[in-house]
Amino acid sequence: MRRILVTGGAGFIGSHLCSRLVKEGNDVICTDNLFTGSKSNIEGLLDNHHFEFLRHDVTKELLVEVDQIYNLACPASPVHYQYNPVKTMKTSILGAINMLGLAKRVKARILQASTSEVYGNPAVHPQPEEYWGNVNPVGIRSCYDEGKRSAETLFFDYHRQNGVEIKVIRIFNTYGPNMNVNDGRVVSNFIVQALKGEDITIYGDGTQTRSFCYVDDLVEGMVRMMNSREGFTGPVNLGNPGEFTVLELARKVISLTGSQSKIVHQPLPQDDPTQRKPVIDLARKELDWNPSVSLDVGLKKTITYFEKIIKNSAGGIYGI
Repeated sequence: MRRILVTGGAGFIGSHLCSRLVKEGNDVICTDNLFTGSKSNIEGLLDNHHFEFLRHDVTKELLVEVDQIYNLACPASPVHYQYNPVKTMKTSILGAINMLGLAKRVKARILQASTSEVYGNPAVHPQPEEYWGNVNPVGIRSCYDEGKRSAETLFFDYHRQNGVEIKVIRIFNTYGPNMNVNDGRVVSNFIVQALKGEDITIYGDGTQTRSFCYVDDLVEGMVRMMNSREGFTGPVNLGNPGEFTVLELARKVISLTGSQSKIVHQPLPQDDPTQRKPVIDLARKELDWNPSVSLDVGLKKTITYFEKIIKNSAGGIYGI
């Protein structure tokens, strides 16, 4: 049994990770300031004596005794991280400093949930870990992109300077149950619009590509990375290398929901990446990890989740 801290643990990915860790018999401390996370995501864990929830902002120091730290705290969708970009940057940088300081003090192994956004609008396709990226440092997405890049820098400097045992993953587009209805990301947007019979909004011409990883596959990769061999730090890409255009995704969602929604186009936002696909050779080699959930299967599970959420909503206010 390990004592494990998960920051951002009431969020979409964090809640799935907490459930997995508790099921494995670990004592889990979940912290979240509930800006984008929700207690409803961890409702099934609150009465479990192996689970503890603390409402806490990762930009503030936290004093706990743990063996492992998963640092997930940060709004991850453009709608949310652009709402307060200075706070987003603080969350990435101060959060990393505080969690790395904790790991140093208690000699815990720490995993950083970084992102494919560190590659920016990539000039190399698909993206291997060796690629340094093509990031605009002054754009509207920079608070997230550069915040995560800075966090990676801090992780490796704490490792080199202080001997902190680090693990760094780069998460590519992930989807599944517990996503926020108002998340603003493409999968949740399309599913909610289709289920409500609204027009499905595509930004740009829809030829931009994404690679979609189901959340269970991602969590499996995260746990394997945390428990990988000593000295292997990453960064490691975690994502599904299946590549789809946004237009293909929209058509799949319409088909799977049986919706009569029409597709409409809006201008492409600034710095929106035109291509996104991970090279996962390193994850296959070091973690023996390969995503197994197809896009159709994952979308069906996600649609079922959103059907329940929308059905239980009242007056257009969603209970998540």
